[in-house]
Parts: sequence; C-alpha cells; structure tokens
Amino acid sequence: MTTSITQRELRNSSGEIMRRLDAGETFIVTRAGQPVGQLSPLRRQRFVAAEAVADLFHRAPAIDPERLRSDLDAVAAPGAEPRA
Repeated sequence: MTTSITQRELRNSSGEIMRRLDAGETFIVTRAGQPVGQLSPLRRQRFVAAEAVADLFHRAPAIDPERLRSDLDAVAAPGAEPRA
C-alpha cells in the first residue's frame, strides 16, 4: 500500500517514516499537493548457500563454446572491435 505524505510530514516525522519504510511501506511525497517523489524500501539481499548455487550450476546444461561463439558472431555488428 502506498501512503501520501507531505514534505512537512517527512521533515517532522522522519524517524517514524523510516521505521515504516523498514517495515515495507511505500510513500509518495507531495509538495503543495503535487507528488514530487517516492520513498520505497530497498530490496534486501538474501543469502544463498554456496552448496545451493553449486548444485544449480552442476545441473545446468553444458555450454558448447563453438556454438556460443557462432551465436555471438551472428548478433554482433559486422566489423565490431573489442574495447581496449
């Protein structure tokens, strides 16, 4: 749910607003009745165990380097040079 707050509310109640952001709430900030910005919580990074990642890669299909190169060449601009 998005809550509208005024610039004054943001200034005067920043501590409470930060706690609500931390809880996942999103805010639209208004000035003179017009929306001027949005405050939304950052997505938290989740920890994934190395074993789980290794298992996913282990089960992934094998990559054929020649086919990969051919596919890349097919979509690359003709005469494109790598950057230095």
